[in-house]
Amino acid sequence: MPTPETDARRAAVLGSPIAHSLSPVLHRAAYEELGLAHWSYDRFEVDEAALPGFVAGLGPEWAGLSLTMPLKRAVIPLLDEVSETARSVEAVNTVVLTGDGRRVGDNTDIPGMVAALREHGIDKVDSAAILGAGATASSALAALARVCTGEVSVYVRSEARAAEMREWAERLEVEVRIADWADAERALRAPLVVATTPAGATDALAPHIPERPAALFDVLYDPWPTQLAARWSAYGGAVVGGLDLLVHQAVLQVEQMTGRAPAPLAAMRAAGERSLAHR
Repeated sequence: MPTPETDARRAAVLGSPIAHSLSPVLHRAAYEELGLAHWSYDRFEVDEAALPGFVAGLGPEWAGLSLTMPLKRAVIPLLDEVSETARSVEAVNTVVLTGDGRRVGDNTDIPGMVAALREHGIDKVDSAAILGAGATASSALAALARVCTGEVSVYVRSEARAAEMREWAERLEVEVRIADWADAERALRAPLVVATTPAGATDALAPHIPERPAALFDVLYDPWPTQLAARWSAYGGAVVGGLDLLVHQAVLQVEQMTGRAPAPLAAMRAAGERSLAHR
């Protein structure tokens, strides 16, 4: 009978745009460390319209898929099973293709965030703040449901975003206070600040960091560090970066797709750091 060590298996990351993805670097590093010489991991430019055809064309050699924007919600109707974690935020970033042909969806972003925080000694906080209310913010809120025992303040730019975050908060059973982005500098005093905004969006907040900041989780990894993260670190605050998140969620993907655990976190992080250093 073929085994994962000898049977050629495939996995890939899908999304649009996808050229920037660091996932192939991380997964290939894991395969090398685990001795999975017959495994390959690629990237494919796939949008929502092309996704059903791509998934339908997957053969038995496929072990799994990583999904990035804009596919995390679009893939759900194509799956046979979706985990409770993924259902909680209506977002799947991991698809495992089982031996009997079933497609099982999961979300490793949420436990990946929790693991990244715990690696930096952040297990529980009594309150937190989220900067932004885009696609990543719902996963951040779900992660905070496991870490934060009190209120989460969410700083948003529009009432539409505010309404979305209220819906997620109710669904995730998290106590949320919605605040205007104009007051975002107040967020920096929270025991844990999670920045989920695009590059440059928090630069103007950097001068307002308190003298003794607590912990910052900035989900960006390229460019890194952000102005906010750099100054936060200079002031002695704890900083968790986007690469921490990316590696931890990829570790869980590798374990699910290959059936091998633990995945080599240190080797995957080192490969990611080397790749980013050459960009």
